[in-house]
Amino acid sequence: MTLTRQEKPQKVKNLVDLINSHSTIGVIDMTKLPAKIMFKIRENIRDVATISTTRKTLITKALRESNKKDREITKLESMLSGSPAFIFSNENPFKLFSLIKKNRAKAPAKEGQVSPVNITVSKGPTGIPPGPAITTLGKVGLKTRVEGGKIAVLDDKVVVKVGDTVTADAVGVLTLLKIEPFEVGLSIVGIWEDGTIYEKDVLDVDPQEYVNQITQCVVNAVNFSVNIGYPTKLTIDMMISKAFNEAKNLAVEANLIEKDFIDEVLAKAARQAKALEERLPAEDSSVPKTEEKPAEEKSDGQG
Repeated sequence: MTLTRQEKPQKVKNLVDLINSHSTIGVIDMTKLPAKIMFKIRENIRDVATISTTRKTLITKALRESNKKDREITKLESMLSGSPAFIFSNENPFKLFSLIKKNRAKAPAKEGQVSPVNITVSKGPTGIPPGPAITTLGKVGLKTRVEGGKIAVLDDKVVVKVGDTVTADAVGVLTLLKIEPFEVGLSIVGIWEDGTIYEKDVLDVDPQEYVNQITQCVVNAVNFSVNIGYPTKLTIDMMISKAFNEAKNLAVEANLIEKDFIDEVLAKAARQAKALEERLPAEDSSVPKTEEKPAEEKSDGQG
């Protein structure tokens, strides 16, 4: 949008007002973003954020004239690249980034475009009647046959590999099959909040992965505390339990008779006795027992 000389000061003032009235200010790059998709995204996020587009020079001037200029906000100037725009919100930067990331739209492939992903045509019915379409599909190596009066693709096939340039033949096939393989949306460059600037790499985190990492850190800290014998509010109960179990194991192994462990010591003795009994040779029942005869009474010589 072209502004007249008289309109520029008002535009700067509007930007300054938006900067001053919002806690979160971000810079986005809208290079090659279709106007239709831009309008749709604006509608989807209007309850949470406001987007304002203008020239870089006016954005820079507004940053320097805002009442936040003493809190590092002017560092956003270095992020003004491509087709920059402001996004204003009072939402947490991470939640704002997540919202923007979710509001992406499907987009068709264009000839000459470098593909950021593998573009695959899946096997199955196409709903397209036979005819010239068979030749079109065959140009990218798709194997087809007619099923029920419609063309069916026999095998999954990657028609454009990641990093390859999209060809006219590939565009023809994707258009015919109504496949929109790409996603487009607002590209967040950086977000300022209360003197801190968060760049895209910091903002683009998986919430569940972040929670998992924090959980693992807590587990590691607890284990470290217990293992080195450093008591804390969170670990003292575990350390006492660990010490008790170690004392019990020592008492049982050393056969120390102590009232708290006597049952374990007796149980151990019983197990050892049982094991010893099982190791003794079993009595052989195949050898007949010799019965001991009672001694004959001596005769007194009387009949």
